[in-house]
Amino acid sequence: MVNSVVLSELLSPPTIKLTLNGRDRDAVLQELVDSIPKIEENPVMRTTLLRALHEREQLHSTGIGDGVALPHARNALVGLVDKPVIVFGRHPTGIPYGSIDGKPAQLFFLLIAPTVTLHLAVLARISRVLRDGKLRQGLLNVDRPEKALSLIRDAEAKLYS
Repeated sequence: MVNSVVLSELLSPPTIKLTLNGRDRDAVLQELVDSIPKIEENPVMRTTLLRALHEREQLHSTGIGDGVALPHARNALVGLVDKPVIVFGRHPTGIPYGSIDGKPAQLFFLLIAPTVTLHLAVLARISRVLRDGKLRQGLLNVDRPEKALSLIRDAEAKLYS
């Protein structure tokens, strides 16, 4: 599965939020976590995930620049999910996120994976796909989750064909 990680298969319209409302990192992380179907109704899992995300952000921001942040836990969260989960969220104006270029983050890809190997494989693939400035611009402008999914699918196909 590691070599065949496909981002567009790990996303679905319910895990794509085109209007995040949070005014700071913690509020945005809460919104992203609340968008995970398996976790939204389980307060213990939600608390565990939020704690892991906060701990990771305290080590070093997951803001990678160009308006992008990749919130993820430092380690795989064994038992929390049985396959990788990605939630994509977009903030209309961006929020300060401690990104390496100092720019506010507008595009968020929250990642949770059950194993370290999958965690690293998905993180690497997201990072590589998001190097495409046209994809980032497209994600800033889409009006429907299905279109965001299509843009990601097309970017992956172009990169990995």
